[in-house]
Amino acid sequence: MSDEDLVRAIVSSNDTMLFEILYDRYSQVVYNKCFSFAKNRYEAEDLTQDVFLKLFVKLRSFKGNSKFSTWLYAFTYNHCVNYVNRNTAKKIERKSVDSEVLETRLYDPQTDDQDITQLQVDKLKEALENVSPDEKMILLLKYQDGLSIKELSNSLEIGESAVKMRLKRAKEKLVTVYNEQAYG
Repeated sequence: MSDEDLVRAIVSSNDTMLFEILYDRYSQVVYNKCFSFAKNRYEAEDLTQDVFLKLFVKLRSFKGNSKFSTWLYAFTYNHCVNYVNRNTAKKIERKSVDSEVLETRLYDPQTDDQDITQLQVDKLKEALENVSPDEKMILLLKYQDGLSIKELSNSLEIGESAVKMRLKRAKEKLVTVYNEQAYG
């Protein structure tokens, strides 16, 4: 059964046994995302449980405009960003950002990303820690997870032009933070 069919069945029946199937499919991926924000196994487990509890309640809001997995990733990121905003005293250390993935995905020939491709990857990871969680979220969804503008638009429930503007501003902020760190 496809994810989308499974979601429809869960929404129509409120069957927790069907929801367990969805949980089994995605719990490890959600945990990994949560761990990348929390950097603590116990907090990541709590965040994962929170995501799935909220997901069960919010499943009706899945419109099917994107793949369920894309929607779930955005849902998880949003939850983790809210967690970070509530716990601003904690520093995010994102070891799961793969340098080669970032380096190859940061260049998108459809946009002018030349400034970002020139960044040193190790400094880039450091700069990512110093932009807002919302900026970090949209950059990682686009460049680490490879979501398209359309998928981002559907997942974040904003227009494509708003996605492009947020990406542009987030990239500009990242370059500014990077330059401040590198050339201080």
